[in-house]
Amino acid sequence: MTGGFPGAGTINENLARAAADVGVAMGVGSERAAVLKGQYPESYSCVARHAVPLKLANLGAPQIVPQRPGDAVVGPDEVRRAMELIGADVLAIHLNFLQEMVQPEGDRRARGCLDAIGTLAHRFPVLVKETGAGISRAVAESLRDRGVKAFDVSGTGGTSFAAVEHYRAVERGAVREARVGKTFWDWGIPSPISVLELVPLGLPVVASGGVRSGLDVARAIALGATAAGTAGGVLRAASTGPEETRAELETLVHELKVAMFLTGSRTVAELQKAPYVVTGESRPWLHR
Repeated sequence: MTGGFPGAGTINENLARAAADVGVAMGVGSERAAVLKGQYPESYSCVARHAVPLKLANLGAPQIVPQRPGDAVVGPDEVRRAMELIGADVLAIHLNFLQEMVQPEGDRRARGCLDAIGTLAHRFPVLVKETGAGISRAVAESLRDRGVKAFDVSGTGGTSFAAVEHYRAVERGAVREARVGKTFWDWGIPSPISVLELVPLGLPVVASGGVRSGLDVARAIALGATAAGTAGGVLRAASTGPEETRAELETLVHELKVAMFLTGSRTVAELQKAPYVVTGESRPWLHR
């Protein structure tokens, strides 16, 4: 979720302790700062001290291909360091090209990313995740064929990083990038639709993007997702203290159990078969 700046270590310490206590998975934010620049490695390494049941390291797709002559590129050695830093079980490679297009200093070269991901996926267990724009079935199929083991859809409905970078661009006087951020503010595939598109591929699918409660987790699982990821509420709790973080995670789990009780689902596998109705802005996507 975070890392690589002063104060991030406290947040990740709170998250890791609570995740270990409650028994949920945890992913850190991009480890680029630590593995390529040697900055704030302790903001990530604190996670390794806790028995989190599933830990996800995190590096960006733009960093695995050369952006400019002389740029450092993430390869197997850097991936290994990123995973060892937190004792990770899985490497998450995030796709954030919309965000990069809005950043004045963005890394915008994507040529070769699919093959580079495939190269890493044959050496490490790789999950590919988006950062707010969703993953299409075509992209997922291409990644699956290259050895990727799982997906985190991170569709629209949660944080818009185009919006975040729009405001940063405005502050920096980057007129064109600020306009691009505003134009593409809501660009992407809704999280529920991305889940429905990827589940038939037969690989684990994490639903994220707009997941704010245990009921949202239940909804995602009913659509066929293997698990769900959330950030905002937990991040606010982790910025406060360890007890607040644990309470937030326990509440999410309790809400999920309430939804399971109300649908007569004794197990997550049964919840995956519960009937559901798609409404709102997601509904037209099913009939496109």
